[in-house]
Amino acid sequence: MADDQTRGRRRPLDDDEPSSSQGRSQQPHPKIFKGLSERSRTDPRSYPRERSSGGAPDNLDRARSSQSSDGASRPEERLEKSGLTDRQQRGDRFDIVSTRPADVVSKRGTDGVPIWLLTNFFRLKTKPEWRIVHYHVVFEPSVENLRVRMGILSNHAAFFGSGYLFDGTQLFTLRKLEQDLTVLRAKSKLDIDYTISIKFVGFISTAESRFLQVLNLILRRAMKGLKLELVGRNLFDPQAKVPIREFQMELWPGYETSIRQHEKDIMLCTEITHKVMRTETVYDILRRCSQNPSRHQDEFRVNVLDLIVLTDYNNKTYRINDVDFGQTPKSTFSCKGKDVSFVEYYLTKYNIRIRDQNQPLLISKNRDKAQKTNASELVVLIPELCRVTGLTDDMRSNFQLMRAMSEHTRMNPERRIERLRKFSHRLQNTSESVKVLKDWHMDLDQNLTEIQGRIIAPQKIVFNQAKCSAGEKGDWTRYFRDQRLLTTPSEGVDRWAVIAPERNSYDLKNLLEHLFRAANGMGLKFRSPHEIKIYDDRTGTYVRALDDCARMDPKLILCLVPNNNADRYSSIKKRGYIDRSIPTQVVTIRTVKNRGLMSIATKIAIQLNCKLGYTPWMVEVPLSGLMTIGFDIAKSTRDRKKAYGALVASMDLQQNSTYFSTVAECSAYDVLSNNLWPMIAKALRQYQREHQKLPTRIILYRDGVSAGSLKQLFEYEVKDIVEKLDAEYKRANCGPPMLAYVVVTRSMNARFFNNGRNPPPGTVVDDIITLPERYDFYLVSQQVNQGTVSPTSYNVLYSNIRLSPDQIQKLTYKMCHLYYNWSGTTRVPAVCQYAKKLATLVGTYLHAIPQNALEKKFYYL
Repeated sequence: MADDQTRGRRRPLDDDEPSSSQGRSQQPHPKIFKGLSERSRTDPRSYPRERSSGGAPDNLDRARSSQSSDGASRPEERLEKSGLTDRQQRGDRFDIVSTRPADVVSKRGTDGVPIWLLTNFFRLKTKPEWRIVHYHVVFEPSVENLRVRMGILSNHAAFFGSGYLFDGTQLFTLRKLEQDLTVLRAKSKLDIDYTISIKFVGFISTAESRFLQVLNLILRRAMKGLKLELVGRNLFDPQAKVPIREFQMELWPGYETSIRQHEKDIMLCTEITHKVMRTETVYDILRRCSQNPSRHQDEFRVNVLDLIVLTDYNNKTYRINDVDFGQTPKSTFSCKGKDVSFVEYYLTKYNIRIRDQNQPLLISKNRDKAQKTNASELVVLIPELCRVTGLTDDMRSNFQLMRAMSEHTRMNPERRIERLRKFSHRLQNTSESVKVLKDWHMDLDQNLTEIQGRIIAPQKIVFNQAKCSAGEKGDWTRYFRDQRLLTTPSEGVDRWAVIAPERNSYDLKNLLEHLFRAANGMGLKFRSPHEIKIYDDRTGTYVRALDDCARMDPKLILCLVPNNNADRYSSIKKRGYIDRSIPTQVVTIRTVKNRGLMSIATKIAIQLNCKLGYTPWMVEVPLSGLMTIGFDIAKSTRDRKKAYGALVASMDLQQNSTYFSTVAECSAYDVLSNNLWPMIAKALRQYQREHQKLPTRIILYRDGVSAGSLKQLFEYEVKDIVEKLDAEYKRANCGPPMLAYVVVTRSMNARFFNNGRNPPPGTVVDDIITLPERYDFYLVSQQVNQGTVSPTSYNVLYSNIRLSPDQIQKLTYKMCHLYYNWSGTTRVPAVCQYAKKLATLVGTYLHAIPQNALEKKFYYL
């Protein structure tokens, strides 16, 4: 929990989802069980061995693998070689979803000042006749073991030529064989004769997702020459690790790469990334929790559930979903027809000695993210073999730790450019990498791609009596000294209360004095509040004081608290928003003691004005009848099966400059939000009540969408909203609605550089590195002084709004000026930031839907 004055948490440095990436073949792998039932938890010999649908063949000792006709070898040993099996599980990463509206002839804008930019993209130069040929391969007799299949086919490597990939069933080459059906014969090491039938399937076009998969596999194979290690989905350099010993962790530098077809060229996007590797293991956490024997199991579960761990022996990452205290490494499982304990398995086969044979076992569930299958694959892990990754909330709140890490992770543009050029030089001068690229006739440009962007002119900020330029840096903080807020209560803030500990009376007095002075300068009048002094800082005392305040029907309540206690904060917000429908403001004593209290008091005054339903500033909006909508989803921290979707909509910013918000519960595993249309309908009815008509134009900014969910979103959610919106307007006897449905993506790997510096706010890129199948553009809307700025990607999935690309880009940039928790531009449109803030508040602290009476107020700021 942070003060209400804070802007919000930074994105964690290590938010990687657990992956099924493959490790080195000579190292051991964790035991994986399929379809684990409750009964089998107590009897390890009852673990079923059938293959789950859609899963990769990861079971170490599946009976049919050990009984293959050419020896007993582990399936995992071949996955690294082929790479395709892993990619097939995550094919959605390379799906090409054509979402560009048919009537969009050009998505390029022309307005703005031209600016030349370097990007972190490298062009791929290929020969004109370059193409990938696809074959299907069948073995007779059949071979279940993947490694055996690959070994048999490798005997004919010279026949296929230097460039080919084989995943066990699919073969990709650069050379078209003479016959559509080619039959080869081979002999295994056990002297068994095999017939290999290779059937021509077709040529893979650049528009297919398989084309992207093959390109990325070739690149991954070329990068092996750089001696990098695969951890999760990305490659890292453990030799260049940065130890941070005082915090028991390491930073591994690495690269996140992706090749795909852009507007005119195939390009390689390369981003510098870091992996947070803690030196402690899950077993270390277990030992700490064991110091409290009475409840060590519960405490251990609380500390490890949902942690992402790395198993060093195979460089795989897993999310811990459960702890099985009923089993230990001495428990047995069926391996090649006999019962073997985990201790024996790791010792005899992999020479790993498990020291504590009484530790519990960890359970990890591998799920397909896009819910493509109902696969339920359980991975059993040993605590002392699992290294913890990522940062805890306590670590993120540790200023010293975050500062130590930022020295290595927050690279300025010049340093990032240097690292990118060094990567390109290594890739094109390492003999192993050069050979792979040469075999596939791939030639990467050694220079970073240069493109031309445009800078949108600075926007005018509208106050009560003046219009001021946001300036080139997109910051108007200085204007609050002499400008009145756009709208304020006509009679001032007259009925409000404060709750503070008796011992902090002086701090409260100091805060109120600064608050009154700051608010008065902005035209916001505060009357003296009703003060309630409490004699301890327990959560229950604050809640009882809130109930006492509620009897006087206050417009808002300010609580002065000693520290950032999450339980206290949650209880205050629940009482205010769930039970009483009273906006609350929480301020810590540390904030009040800050030397810059006048600046903080100014921000608090603006927040209090917003929480009463008023607007501090606006921008010039050229369109009337416009509704902008932001939508985002946040998971519940209490129940991982639940999530909360929040929608925030503007109510014609040209007229009354107000907003509407609503929240609905949804499933954490559902890609699509079934409650989105009912929430939009509520916003439309509110707009109609205020303006006696429905909005002429609607722009929906949809946040919280992963790349793998785009196809489902486009085919179902967009279509559903368009149909229901048409029906709603027909019922109201209105003309057809004009809608733009825009997907907002914050986590992009694209980076832009302007003469070794960050580009200024308002920089737009809509060509060369954008995607031909999309109506998309990049926008840099924030001034960043530390590190490298991250542009935001906007993808217009549907549009009949009759606005040119220039107009949509400008309007989007204008919306980035309206987040009232910050007197500057934000990375995304304000309605998206509000929706994220609201969804996070409900999912983290409230766990219930707030009162409807708050829907017109910014109570979530």
